[in-house]
Amino acid sequence: MEDRADLLRQIPAVHELAEALRQKFPKAPERLITAAARNATDTLRREILEGKRKELSREEALSRAESFLAEKLRPNLRRVINATGVVVHTNLGRSLLPQEAVEAVKEIATRYSNLEFDLKTGKRGSRYVHVEEILLELTGAEAALVVNNNAAAVLLTLNTLAAGKEVIVSRGELVEIGGSFRIPDVMARSGAILREVGATNRTHLRDYEAAINENTALLMKVHKSNYAIVGFTKEVSGKELVELGRRYGLTVVEDLGSGCFVDFSRYGLPKEPTVQEVLATGVDVVTFSGDKLLGGPQAGLILGRKELVAAIRKNPLNRAVRIDKMTLAALEAVLALYRDETEAISKIPTLAMITKKPEEIKKEALRLKRRLKRALPQDVTLQVVETISRVGGGALPLASPRSYAVALKSTRLSAAALEEALRRASPPVIARIEEDTLLLDLRTVLPVEHPEIVAALTKIFNEAGGDCSYPVDH
Repeated sequence: MEDRADLLRQIPAVHELAEALRQKFPKAPERLITAAARNATDTLRREILEGKRKELSREEALSRAESFLAEKLRPNLRRVINATGVVVHTNLGRSLLPQEAVEAVKEIATRYSNLEFDLKTGKRGSRYVHVEEILLELTGAEAALVVNNNAAAVLLTLNTLAAGKEVIVSRGELVEIGGSFRIPDVMARSGAILREVGATNRTHLRDYEAAINENTALLMKVHKSNYAIVGFTKEVSGKELVELGRRYGLTVVEDLGSGCFVDFSRYGLPKEPTVQEVLATGVDVVTFSGDKLLGGPQAGLILGRKELVAAIRKNPLNRAVRIDKMTLAALEAVLALYRDETEAISKIPTLAMITKKPEEIKKEALRLKRRLKRALPQDVTLQVVETISRVGGGALPLASPRSYAVALKSTRLSAAALEEALRRASPPVIARIEEDTLLLDLRTVLPVEHPEIVAALTKIFNEAGGDCSYPVDH
């Protein structure tokens, strides 16, 4: 008991720890400084009383307080380095914005804007006009509306055009994407009634025609953007649905999911229908995402016939899912790049990563390997290996673009331990493991991030007892 009493007396006073924290974190809020100091003293006191501690130092108490304060000051939403090779990584924020979009967001976010003000008339305007004109220019659509994501675009479209009525969809197109978003569930919430036709692998035009009745509102096609059915298959094309819809006076809607403006087959990737091609079939309404293959911010785009888009815009639900000013600014900047496909491919990060040649990735992997070899202990095995990347984001499921990765193996740290340590780095590095080897896929790593990866691994091995020295040329 006397030992515990002695240890308790050695706990620094709250005001003493707080003063030390003020010196190291001069911009930290006073309430967080006090909370950190109290947390450290309370934790140490509890450990002593529970017999978990036999000695104590002021340095350790201060370290506890500093760790607590640093954690509180660190944002929850943080930048990470994506070394997984998955370009449109849903869990890591999907598409990166081009610099032009970043500057546009900064301009609009830090100043007043004409978001809903008509500069020509001096009267109230509409936020939707800011991207409609360029969307019509790029796609040939009659009208356009943008909401906050594609799920909202589908929900709003169905609620406007089919509430209380039947929507005919092929059974093989009742998709589910990340976050348990299912077409049948969204349809039910919209008030539309799902009418499934066909089989999982084969649906014929006659299946749609046989299901049409007096309560049918529209025919819907859902693009299977996140999976593929191969083998004994049959699906009805959008053009065929349009022809059927015209015969029966029915609206035809197509949800593209990951809509794109570029024909990726020209860059050695599987063919994906572009928005322009789908609209050219005569489909009445097309919906798709802004933050997947388009490479922009999260948004849901609705394009199609003028009278239908006008009706969708007037739906009261539109206000609940409307797009905000920063997303509009980013989207307009991204769309402007599509006026020149070469510029879009080079400046929009998602497009640049997807179309990047394996030979270029290999060169970057070799450069990173050389830097790591100079920095890490000799027992770390480093190799540049050929691997397969993924487009991600529920897009191009059959695409397997070749890539190169730096493979790491260590005698002192398992691949799992390395992966966890990198996740805890600052900034976190998100890698993947294959056959008990840590892989850093260079398709999704920016060149400016190489020094941070080297620094993170250097620190990890130093803390693991390695003899690491950071390279001079970092």
